[in-house]
Order: sequence, then structure tokens, then C-alpha cells
Amino acid sequence: MRQGAHVIVVGNEKGGSGKSTTAFHLAVYLLYQGHKVASIDVDSRQQTLTHYVRNRRDWARAKGLSLPHTTHYHLPLARGDSARENHRIEFDLFRQAIGEVEGSADFIVIDTPGFDTNLARLAHSLADTLITPVNDSLIDLSVMAQVDPVTGEPRELSHYARLVQRARSERLAIDGRNIDWVLVRNRISMLSSRNMRQVQTMLERIAMRLGCRVADGIAERVIFRSLFATGMTVFDPLDDELLGGVPSMSHMSARQEYRSLVNALNLPASRRAEARREVLARPPNDVNRFSHMAHNDS
Repeated sequence: MRQGAHVIVVGNEKGGSGKSTTAFHLAVYLLYQGHKVASIDVDSRQQTLTHYVRNRRDWARAKGLSLPHTTHYHLPLARGDSARENHRIEFDLFRQAIGEVEGSADFIVIDTPGFDTNLARLAHSLADTLITPVNDSLIDLSVMAQVDPVTGEPRELSHYARLVQRARSERLAIDGRNIDWVLVRNRISMLSSRNMRQVQTMLERIAMRLGCRVADGIAERVIFRSLFATGMTVFDPLDDELLGGVPSMSHMSARQEYRSLVNALNLPASRRAEARREVLARPPNDVNRFSHMAHNDS
């Protein structure tokens, strides 16, 4: 079983693909599974994940709610005159953040910007699992590759795809591990259409060319926009007090979609999380005895 934190990077060089929503939902899901989770936002421009985390903390404080939270870091871009010095500063900040949580966290979830930066490249180079949300549109497939309109075959890889391929090659050369790259269809239409079937077919061909996988993603739902303001997710208890409104079938459907996505990722188990769940599953007397023994041993 892998030692240390498993790093999940959510990346795509196209804005509005749902990276931050995906990153935050995965982090909260893992928290509810008993894992220790750290989150890192390297998108200095939008800071959507950081705002999501802050909204959640503010809402929990205002409502007196006991909610699980990640250990969160926001890493800003260095803005000095020397690009070389900026990169050094960013690398040191990144290394410090990783170093502070790698020994205690089971998972580190990193959200990246919709453009190429030094921090984004650093994040991709550390990924164990790379998730790339792709909007369910033929236009958005261009972020991965240029597709022949006649044959549907990928012709030329995009800048982002080449960046990931380099990161995978370097990672393989350094420690013999391959980055598990998963393309996730996002904002899927509720109604089946010819466009939807074309996107699925083309994405599968692109994945074959890139040596990655395709996972069914999340449907287009208004619920995600409404949850952002309170920092809630579909994995939080679905009640009026927590959500600030009456839950709907959309909540339940979205929760199941995210569960299916997590299952498709094949994330590793954690000895620490398993031990915590075992302790919490004990009868009260057993837990008290365990605590007493631990106190005596200390």
C-alpha cells in the first residue's frame, strides 16, 4: 500500500470546465470517508477553491454547524521582475505546503488555473491521479486535441495534452510511477442527443491516443451554483437547516454521480483512515478501553 499522501490534481487549460467544483466535492467526499484531506489552490487569479473553502467555514461558523474541513493552502504567483526568482519563490512555497501535510494527510487535492503557469506545472508533476473535466461539447474537446471533422480521429495534441504527457514521462523516469490520467465528462445534458454521442466517441478516441481513461462525469445542474455561496456540497447532510432550503431529487442524483466518479478513480485505501473508521465503529466501552490503554501507554 502506498505510503504518504496520494496527490489528486484537477487540471484543464480551459476556464469554466468545473475544476474547482470537482476538486471541492472530491475533497469533502474523502473527508466524510474518514480521510485526512489537504487542499491547495494554485489558481491565483480566480481563487475559486479558496472562496469555496472560506464560504464553508463562514457558513458553519454562522450556523453553529459541525462540518468536516480540509487543511487549505492558497499559493499566490510571485510577481517580481525576475522570472527565475519568481519560479524559485513559487517552488519554495509549494514545497513548504506539501511538506507540512504530506506526512499527516491521506489525500492532497490540488486545483489548478485555466492557463499555463509554473505552479500548475509543478502540481501536474506531483500528481498521482490527474482529473481533467471536459465540458460535454465538441468545441471543448479542442482543449485536448484537434479532431478531424470527417474521421473523428485526433490529429494534433493540444498544448495542455503535451504538457501532461511531458509530466507523465518525467514522473515515470524519476520514480517509475505513471500518473493515472482520467478525463471526466462534465455538464452532461439531461437529454441524449447526437452531439452527446459524438462527444463520447471522440473523447474515447482521444483517450486512447493519450493513454488515459474516460469517466462519466456530472450532469448540468443549477444546484452546484446555489451550493457555492454556503460552501456546501451534495455530500453534506441534505436537510433544510444545512442547505438553507428544501433538498430536491437533484441533490440525490448529483450525489450519486459524484460517488460513481470517485469509484471510477480507483483511489488507494489508507491505513490511517481504515484505523480511524475501525475505532469509531467500536462500541462505546471498547473505545473507552482503547483510550484508557493509550493513556497508560503514554
